[in-house]
Amino acid sequence: MLELCSIASGSSGNCICVGSDSHHILIDAGISGKRIENGLNSIDLKSQEMEGILITHEHIDHIAGLGVMARRYGIPMYATEGTIEAIKRVSSVGKIDESLFHVIRPKEQFEIGDLHILPISISHDAADPVAYRINCKDRTFAVVTDLGTYTEEITAQLQGLDALLLEANHDIHMLETGIYPYPLKQRIMGDKGHLSNERSGQLLGELLHDHFGTVLLGHLSKENNYEELAYEAVRLEVTMGDNPYKADDFPIYVAKRDAVSQVIRAM
Repeated sequence: MLELCSIASGSSGNCICVGSDSHHILIDAGISGKRIENGLNSIDLKSQEMEGILITHEHIDHIAGLGVMARRYGIPMYATEGTIEAIKRVSSVGKIDESLFHVIRPKEQFEIGDLHILPISISHDAADPVAYRINCKDRTFAVVTDLGTYTEEITAQLQGLDALLLEANHDIHMLETGIYPYPLKQRIMGDKGHLSNERSGQLLGELLHDHFGTVLLGHLSKENNYEELAYEAVRLEVTMGDNPYKADDFPIYVAKRDAVSQVIRAM
């Protein structure tokens, strides 16, 4: 069995829990240690039960609570070498025991208990960012956010999933007409920025298969998106896209910025 729950997902903070019957990990710790603990408690877990924190990249909305979690619980942290070096330069994280850091490399699988984890290199304006594919027995989940674009290689590494947390960051029209300064708009829409709702739906269309399970849309922008818009835009892209599936063929949910999601399970 694999399960996934979003503790928080959005441009202001991200933390995802993934686990099996006997082992659990966090992907990112971009909210306070107290919020992480409260979120885990709501699904009958505790911070000290986490056997690792997988870090996607060093931006503060993914590491804000990392120092607290490291110092309070001594949880091992896994990230690429570039990300680890970048984290060490973020003063607000505070001092972290060097022995807690474990270097991982894209395309090189590693294990935490019965969880088999594959880091996938992605395009984002960070030192060396990754997404994660997690396998346990014959079930496979992935957490894919903060990618400006996707390639055939990324698509190939995400085939055969049972569940997926996928970025649907912004509505292009809202972003273009919104209050952000022009350089920031260009950064978000660029190849090292974030996936729009439409691009998220297009990527999803390339990953669907007959036994696909659940999609949880995440990392929505507070200023340039909202839940109903992301949901409907992704559904439309899937239904109208060049694939044999319709949006009604599988469940789609939206992860909230400040509330714990439902627990997604694949038995």
